[in-house]
Amino acid sequence: MQLLLAAIVVLPLLGAVAALLPAPPGLRGRDPEQAVLRHGVTVTGLVLVLSVALAIGFDHDRAEAMQATTDIRWIPALDIRVHLGIDGISLPLLVMTALLTFLCALYSYFRMPPGGSPMAFVALLLVLEAGTLATFAVLDLILFFLAFEMVLIPMYFLIARWGGQENTAGATPAGADASTGSDAPAGSDRERAAWRFILYTLLGSVVMLLGLLLIGLKGGTFDMVALASDNGAGLSHSTQVIAVLAIGVGLAVKAPMWPLHSWLPDAHTAAPTVGSVLLAGVLLKMGTYGLVRIALPMAPEGAHTLAPYLAAFAVVGILYGSLACLALALPTSDRGDRLGPTAALTPARPKADLKRLIAYSSVGHMGFVLLGIATLTPTGVNGALFANIAHGLITGLLFFLVGALKERFGSTDLDQLAGGARASGAALYGRAPRLGALLAFGAVASLGLPGLAGFWGEMLAMFGAYEPADGLSRPAYLTFLALAGIGTLLTAAYLLIVVRRVCMGEPATGGALATAGAPAPDGTPSTAVPVAVGAPTVVSGATRTAETPPDAAPDTALSDTGSPGPASPAAVAAVGSSRRDDAIADVRGHELAAWTPLVVLTVLAGLWPAALLGLTDPAVQHLLGGGS
Repeated sequence: MQLLLAAIVVLPLLGAVAALLPAPPGLRGRDPEQAVLRHGVTVTGLVLVLSVALAIGFDHDRAEAMQATTDIRWIPALDIRVHLGIDGISLPLLVMTALLTFLCALYSYFRMPPGGSPMAFVALLLVLEAGTLATFAVLDLILFFLAFEMVLIPMYFLIARWGGQENTAGATPAGADASTGSDAPAGSDRERAAWRFILYTLLGSVVMLLGLLLIGLKGGTFDMVALASDNGAGLSHSTQVIAVLAIGVGLAVKAPMWPLHSWLPDAHTAAPTVGSVLLAGVLLKMGTYGLVRIALPMAPEGAHTLAPYLAAFAVVGILYGSLACLALALPTSDRGDRLGPTAALTPARPKADLKRLIAYSSVGHMGFVLLGIATLTPTGVNGALFANIAHGLITGLLFFLVGALKERFGSTDLDQLAGGARASGAALYGRAPRLGALLAFGAVASLGLPGLAGFWGEMLAMFGAYEPADGLSRPAYLTFLALAGIGTLLTAAYLLIVVRRVCMGEPATGGALATAGAPAPDGTPSTAVPVAVGAPTVVSGATRTAETPPDAAPDTALSDTGSPGPASPAAVAAVGSSRRDDAIADVRGHELAAWTPLVVLTVLAGLWPAALLGLTDPAVQHLLGGGS
């Protein structure tokens, strides 16, 4: 078990170094780029296998105890040790990190984002995996900080170099860059998003380091197990408050907690698909994990003092994230066009980007995690840890699906996706039913449908708010509970709007159909005959688009002279060609392989929550009880 955990942490680093070296002659293959991508799949796959083996060998009857421990003196003068170990809190996060990284490597093998060398891409991906795995495995405060910072540089380059450049298929959407065939962020936008990400997290980390040093120096050791067992006994009340405040600010940036979240939407919008999956599925969990592992057991009095403020910020984040998503999900006419002549005086509305919407949804969902932690109860903290895992699975799946939509449609703009469905006469259910079904599944799982993973974490966090820890104001937490309940309703609203617009299509507006015999504006009978929506028809040598039902037969289109009657072969061919162009690729084989584990685990976690709660609950009871 010791060797397994050590290998899990070290192997990605060795794989990153190997990815930068020339491949041995027998492993080069015909395509060196595919060879290095295959190397990434192999290394991450091996790490996943070792993680599963570690989970199988884990003693579930002693989930509160640190297992597979390694304790080696590293810097004796500062009492810094290479101390590794896992318990019921860190094991699920470790396995989820290995799984998501492997799925990202597998997805990239078939859909490598352009923008840089595959060697550098694979090396950065493996360094990112090593940092996240180490964060969940180390038991020394200084090593925790080093591992926490280790992920920043790889994610910066993934956003700045490969961000927003997924391969797209199909025609260039309106407003897109014709040179790329997509509305991908310009290079300056990607770099600005990457800089915001690294500056926010670095500034937060500096403050967090001060808090970690304060706890370590005042407590006499940097060993996380010893400090948790002391339960703040050697720290004064003021020291604990200052330490929790400093550590909490640094971790809240990564969580992300409102109002320290503003880096997240830009980073998600600019990041490549695999970057968004890892950012939402893994990196955000590092902040909440640190609160549970460090703040609650090592400085309990400080956590108790600041818990109501954390809960208040969490609830504001829930409502803010939900309202921001609702504003993005609504059609343009519902968001601003009703202002009429005054619309020009209002600030420009944000682009209704689907990736941006999911990023804002993460602010709301992670608000439930923070609310559960702020209750300081086993029920709430268990709910927070469950919601961590559920969010990683569901949001990772959603970002994979949004990447597939961008590849097929050239855009993730909601107005363009919904408008394209209306123009073609077939929404996602009609054009790619499996892809539409998966998107609907991810949406209902994210809104917390009972029987899926998203339900249990949020419910337990709210149960914890109903009866917070002793000494916390119950009326205040009941208010937080009520506001969080409103957030769940808003979450259901915006996700169902997204499903309706993208998967089901929007109803045609009035006047979209020109029915034969209907009077024209000048009072004369109309002779227009329905033609296929969005289908180009030839009218006096020109091409126009008519808005009529998609099932109209080609032979009822206007003739070449513009009068009703049998259409010419050219018009019929144009309509048929348009219908063939409307068809898009449904779920491909490599996509099915990458997404199926996330779907299966989302269902299993929803139907059998005891499998995860049975791991976390003994460890949470142990931490909150001061090691007893």
